Amino acid sequence: MAVSYKKLWKLLIDKDMKKKDLREATGITTTALAKLGRNENVNTEILVKICKVLQCDISDIMEIVETDE
Repeated sequence: MAVSYKKLWKLLIDKDMKKKDLREATGITTTALAKLGRNENVNTEILVKICKVLQCDISDIMEIVETDE
């Protein structure tokens, strides 16, 4: 099982936002943004900040996907 943030990137496109805009609006670090880009685990606090800024639910920005391990 792995985390996917494809929904987040789609939502940013729909809202005409760039990753830089998201980082500035949420106050998250470039490191955290890079982890999101690599579908790595991030702190729940970061996900909550993103949800507040985008006015969405956590399921709107991420999902758990099956992996072939």
